[in-house]
Amino acid sequence: MTTLVEKMLPPAHAQTILDSVADGVFTVDEKMRITYFNRAAEKITGVSREEAIGQYCFEILRANVCERTCSLRCSFETGKQTINRHVNILRADGKQIPISISTAVLRDDNGNIVGGVETFRDLSTLEELQKEIKRAYTFEDIVAKNHQMLKIFDFLPNLA
Repeated sequence: MTTLVEKMLPPAHAQTILDSVADGVFTVDEKMRITYFNRAAEKITGVSREEAIGQYCFEILRANVCERTCSLRCSFETGKQTINRHVNILRADGKQIPISISTAVLRDDNGNIVGGVETFRDLSTLEELQKEIKRAYTFEDIVAKNHQMLKIFDFLPNLA
């Protein structure tokens, strides 16, 4: 059964659309081997599409959850999606990258699971900004910006 979208969207257009997305997108077959890897996935992982396709996803992402609590494997087992799970992956250069992942299963016309899809977003910039904000607002900074606290500190030498 061909859907209206499939009729209107040639495979080359689907490739272009997925390559224009800023999030990493990859698909796997039922054995967890990568069958598709978009441009953002290449950029985030540091692994080329050619290198990734045919490999097990855990060999490419090397996430801290791959062995025990793989979200894609959980989706395969339960049929349920994972939405915005935070994990860390190891890029090809060995750098650890925080990402947010979402997963879903892919089914054939008979409803059988034939693979899965995972999307992931690089959270490095967001985490760096959060760290900068925390550094900018240390306890001393907060106290120093509070007018009442400054009065107390001005008065303390008089008590000694």
